[in-house]
Amino acid sequence: MGPYVALFIAFGVVYTILKCVRIVPQKQAFIVERLGKYHCTLDAGLHLLVPIIDRVSYKHTLKEQAIDVPPQQCITRDNITVEVDGILYLQVMDPAKASYGIGNYLFATTQLAQTTMRSEMGKIELDKSFEERTIVNMAIVEAVDKASDPWGVKVTRYEIKNITPPQSIRDAMEKQMRAEREKRALIAESEGDRQAKINRAEGDKQEAIAKSEGEKLKRINEAQGRAQEILLVAEAQANGIRQVASAVSSEGGLAAVNVQLGQQYLNEFGKLAKVNNTMIIPADLANVAGILKAATSVIKEVKP
Repeated sequence: MGPYVALFIAFGVVYTILKCVRIVPQKQAFIVERLGKYHCTLDAGLHLLVPIIDRVSYKHTLKEQAIDVPPQQCITRDNITVEVDGILYLQVMDPAKASYGIGNYLFATTQLAQTTMRSEMGKIELDKSFEERTIVNMAIVEAVDKASDPWGVKVTRYEIKNITPPQSIRDAMEKQMRAEREKRALIAESEGDRQAKINRAEGDKQEAIAKSEGEKLKRINEAQGRAQEILLVAEAQANGIRQVASAVSSEGGLAAVNVQLGQQYLNEFGKLAKVNNTMIIPADLANVAGILKAATSVIKEVKP
């Protein structure tokens, strides 16, 4: 046996050993066929295969996968054409079904997501498409997950990335948003002016109340002052009258009263002569003593 034959045999042995030993990485699954028929699914770890009879036909990752759904043209309920794209998240749950249930589950789920997207976008109007993304996403996930169940694939979620309307629609939407902002600005300005007027009116009201309260207190104080003044004057007059009465009742008081009355009589008569050109003279002017006597008799009658 020549060296080439030995080398060939050694190579064949190594190749056979390599074909018999399979190491499956974590979160992956290998589909093994025996004589062209499904035999088993290899999980993560070391496995031995029967040479020539067994072979690995499919390899699947069990991780959640994110698939970019290409942009597509959709017509909304109000006949506006928009361009929509998104991301589809799925995970292989049954590697055997994913191998034999469909030829390419990635392509199939992508196409199903696009057709479902067109159907869902046709149910809503353009103005609501932006605010109802969550509803559309849930509808796509439900439809695609139901259809992909025989493929051994679980659709976890779908997210719309962009909704792009035509340029003319974007211009109209921008004008609408600008008008809406101007409207809100005018409303805010009018609300501020209304609040300012209310505040000024409230301030004027409080000012008027404060002024009236002050005027009320002022008048009360003035009335109390006048009452106190009248009371003090009355008390002073009463004290003066009592002192005069006491003086008249004392010894020599009556004579002093006669002198005082006579003096006042003469003073007032002199003033009358200075002020008026025409003067009325009493008939008994010469009898001043009689006048003083009459006044004294009055005082005697008043005295207790």
